[in-house]
Amino acid sequence: MPELPEVETWRRLAEREATGRIIRGVQVAEDRIVMDETPPDDLGRLLPGRTILGTGRRGKHMWLEFDAPGHLYLHFGMSGSLTAHEPGEGPSHAKLALELDNGKWLTYRNPRRIGKVRYYENALTSKPIAALGPDPLAEPLSPDEIAKAFAGKKRPVKSALLDQRLFAGVGNWIADEVLYQANLSPHRACGDLSRQEIQTLLRTLHRILAKAVAVSADDAHFPKTWLFHTRWGKQAEKTGRGEIIRFETIGGRTCAWVPERQS
Repeated sequence: MPELPEVETWRRLAEREATGRIIRGVQVAEDRIVMDETPPDDLGRLLPGRTILGTGRRGKHMWLEFDAPGHLYLHFGMSGSLTAHEPGEGPSHAKLALELDNGKWLTYRNPRRIGKVRYYENALTSKPIAALGPDPLAEPLSPDEIAKAFAGKKRPVKSALLDQRLFAGVGNWIADEVLYQANLSPHRACGDLSRQEIQTLLRTLHRILAKAVAVSADDAHFPKTWLFHTRWGKQAEKTGRGEIIRFETIGGRTCAWVPERQS
């Protein structure tokens, strides 16, 4: 599933390729599942002629900003993506394609049809985004804020990291990676973490996200020491360092962790 690094990579792609460009034409799939709130015909009517002034993102959600009121909201679900390409080179399963005034296309695809394309007056006040907490890459969290949110809580820290009201955009592999690199057990109760451990958690989270974005979310370029490379499928036995991996379910989600390292 696309997580924060992928969506930030696509936001930067749109920022680079489309800012200042006029939408000359629009191709919209007749898909009322993906376009659940804004019908395809409305998108085809609203978008042509608009100038793209910029982009925005919070967590796994992004949007395009225009020279007139309204934002084009994009959520990628389990299999969505965004590409910029020359005419005739578009991807399969395209749901929305914007023809720009320089001849290039910006195309949103979604094979499994779980993502959403909507037109909002203001994406930031829309229900999906207004419900989110701070973005840990764009709006770094302070140890004081997290210590206050964690105080007295018995929930496992792994579950807390996946709470989009606290850490917008953090998904399962990122949470596992953060806890692995911060040497914290996923079972630790939030309220039991020391201030120093919270500081380490936040620094590690920001560092992992920044690195993933710096390599355009291409996991082939993630450091070889990351748990990411050996955490999948519940078949891996050891990390790249030779540590034994344990797989458990915590808060309804699969968790990969290394007991000898994480306490």
